[in-house]
This record gives sequence, structure tokens and C-alpha cells, in this order.
Amino acid sequence: MDVNEFLEYLKTEKGASENTVTAYGRDVRAFARFLRDSGTTLTEATKTDVLSYLMELGKNGRSRATNNRKLASLRAYYEFLMRRGLVEADPTTDIRTPRAERKELEYLSVAEVEKLLAQPDDSIKGKRDRAILEVLYGTGIRVLELIDLNYADLNLRMGYLTCSGSHGRMRIVPLGSYARTAVEAYMKESRPALLRSETRELAADVPLFINYSGERFTRQGLWKVLREYGRQAGLEGRITPHILRTSFAVHMIQNGADLKTLQDLLGYDDMQALQAFLQVSKSRIKDVYDRTHPRA
Repeated sequence: MDVNEFLEYLKTEKGASENTVTAYGRDVRAFARFLRDSGTTLTEATKTDVLSYLMELGKNGRSRATNNRKLASLRAYYEFLMRRGLVEADPTTDIRTPRAERKELEYLSVAEVEKLLAQPDDSIKGKRDRAILEVLYGTGIRVLELIDLNYADLNLRMGYLTCSGSHGRMRIVPLGSYARTAVEAYMKESRPALLRSETRELAADVPLFINYSGERFTRQGLWKVLREYGRQAGLEGRITPHILRTSFAVHMIQNGADLKTLQDLLGYDDMQALQAFLQVSKSRIKDVYDRTHPRA
């Protein structure tokens, strides 16, 4: 069975992102190489083979979270084979994934975010970058979602963005007042200077945020922008493409937001993805209780 058929299925039928498809393909092919040493193929693999593979990964120092992701990739692959009638049994059935170590949530304080957002200057580039930072923190959208935003996805008059999200699930995300002001300045004073062709302004699929070439940002290009402002703000080593999204969520919870609203804003399918933020919520509840209850 060609693994490429599985990857095409993930893209076309499941709507998986490019990063997900790449990771699943890498994981399945790594398992195929493991099986090859014992003369076994992917369609011949047994539950014992899968368990042996996971044990081997553990011996090589792979984390539980990594092993869980690799097992999830194999589950998806064998589910695909079962649906196609290419295997009689799923070798990943009833294999329990080890509980991943809970990592402490990394986020910036409100003061640190304020310092970061104060770094861009009033140049053409600075106004663009301030808009980018304000939108990331003010909406909580993913970096890749920001890169994918088109001119037509912005409604400044009503104050919201239309975000396609992962797997093509569209959601409406409100723009806060600071983000809205920053985007207005970018649209009036910065973006026109960066555009290489005035006619492109009319196209619905023209990117909202553009680089010096008038083109859509790459992930690496945007990461470079974030890293530079993190260095200027004295936050070098702490700024990641995900940090403003996490900070957005934590600060919302700390100010009383409920998890259902947060789920909708972040574009998560289920509450499971919010478990890390739930711990922050519990810590806040305990802190409020300790400070306010007379018999705490």
C-alpha cells in the first residue's frame, strides 16, 4: 500500500493541514522502516510489532508526547486501511497511550505583552508589524491563520476577521479596539506602500499582511519578525510563534472568560484541547478563594 494514497486521503477527504500530512507521512514511513528490518510490511504488522516499535522509541529517549503522536499517526493509517479493506485487523486496537507529561503552560505576563507590543516604531514596516502583533494577541488566532488571511477576510467597519481555521472550519473573530486601530493605520499608511501593484488591491484572495515584496508572509518570515521584537523587548528565547495565542487564552481566563467562549474564539473542536488552560482556571479559582473566603 502506497503511503502517498493515505496522505492524499488526509488532504482531500479529511482536510488535514500540510503540517499534519507531513508529520503523519513521516511517522508511518518511520514505522515501515522499523518493520523492514524484520522482513514485515505495513499491511502485515501485528499488535506485537506496534508495541515493539513503541518500546524501541522509549529506549531511544523519545518523550511520551512524541510517542503518543506517532501512535495517533499509525491509528489514522490503519483506520484508512481498514476502510479500504486492505487489512483484516487493526494492529493499533486496544493499545493504550501513555499519559503525556504535563508541561507547565508557557505564556507572557500582561506587562511583558505590553512591552512587546510597544517595540514597533512608526515606520511603514513598524506600523505593519504593530498590526500583526496586535492581531495575534488581540484575537488569539494561530500564526498560520494570520498568514492565510486575505484582504477580503477583514471587516474593519464591523470590527472582525473571518478566519478559515484548521480543516476549513470558518469562524468569526472579533478585533479588539487596539488591534482595530493598529490595522486601520496599517491599511491606510503602510500596506499601500508595500503593494507592488495597485490592481491587486481589488482581488479577494490578495493577502492581508504582506512582506517587502508585496507577497504573503512565509512562516519563517513571520517568525523572524516576532523573534526580532522579542529580542528588543528583552524576551529573547521566550517568544515563539505560539506564545501570543497562549497568552491571549490565559489572560482571558484570568479576567473571567468561560472555557466555552474560549473554545469558540480559539477554534478548538472539543474541550480536551483546553485542559492546559483549565489548570490555569483552577489555579485562579483557588487563588481567589484563598484571598476572599474568611475561613480559607
